[in-house]
Amino acid sequence: MSAIDQLRQQLFQELDLMVRTTAALIEKIDEKDWHYQPQNSMRTLLEVVNHLVQIPTVDLAIIQEQDEISIRKLEQELHTKHTAELLHILYSGADKLKAYMSGLSDEDFVHKTGKPFHSQEGIPHSKWLIEILTHLSHHRSQCFEYLKELRYNVNMFDLY
Repeated sequence: MSAIDQLRQQLFQELDLMVRTTAALIEKIDEKDWHYQPQNSMRTLLEVVNHLVQIPTVDLAIIQEQDEISIRKLEQELHTKHTAELLHILYSGADKLKAYMSGLSDEDFVHKTGKPFHSQEGIPHSKWLIEILTHLSHHRSQCFEYLKELRYNVNMFDLY
């Protein structure tokens, strides 16, 4: 196994951790709390969770250079308030992302770029995978904080 493939596998392990811990947080949420919003200018818990579970699918579509209209349509199609559907979106998106990234040669993983609709420049796929992990981590933490504010029984061990 090449060093690049080892790195890719380590990033996949981190993705698996993000997915597993995100799913566990989502499974704790009572439907009555979906409308919780810490401040008017912030997303509701349901909006945060929908955005969070869509990250692997939507970011993969962006990497594959779908236009903004297609991305917005995809986000609307994936939106749901049902826990089982949210978890399916998360797991299937992560599987598709890993399959896509696994299918890239080492050279393409490091050097091939995808140009997002919101940027003038392409971004190497390896950097995209890191960006996706950062994006997941950010919104997982946001979800965690919402649950803390709602007095759910969550602690730092829910993140590892």
